[in-house]
Amino acid sequence: MRRAASRSKQATHERIVEAAARAIRRSGYDGTGVADIMKDAGLTHGGFYAHFRSREAMLAEAADRAGGESVAMMARIVAASPPRRALHAMMQAYLSKAHVEGVETGCATAALGSEMPRQAPEVRRAATRRIKEMIDLVARQSPDWGQPGAHERALVTVATMVGTLVLARAVDDPKLSDALLNAALKHLTLTQV
Repeated sequence: MRRAASRSKQATHERIVEAAARAIRRSGYDGTGVADIMKDAGLTHGGFYAHFRSREAMLAEAADRAGGESVAMMARIVAASPPRRALHAMMQAYLSKAHVEGVETGCATAALGSEMPRQAPEVRRAATRRIKEMIDLVARQSPDWGQPGAHERALVTVATMVGTLVLARAVDDPKLSDALLNAALKHLTLTQV
């Protein structure tokens, strides 16, 4: 009986974190309220503190989940690609119109990066860990992985990808959005050779 109750509580906790991970990417940290998240998870506001000690604790888990989903998506692309094409496949998927439009399920760093300096340390720590994982994943796909400068190139690649996605989402001109994606992909492809 106790085990079933524990599994049920864990499943409920997971629903809340999943709803929060979508909500923060959609509305930002400050635009994400506990009541809305609980409603999205199909629960009442009153049950929140049975799962989290604070709003910041929930946001930290949501940041970790959202960042983890981004890294996992890129890792799946790597696994499905021939090794010499994995980096290019990652960049193509990241710098795509579908990713621009998929705010709720897309890159948490692009959706939330500008808000990060104002977040609690535990939220920033979770996001930082996932950003480091993304940089490491990109570095490992680089043709010069392990060589001097490879890590720095991975930093620039990730920064360019994230910055491009932010701008492509920010503009209200679809042609400019597409041009940003295409220019960044072209530039990154040329610099990775």
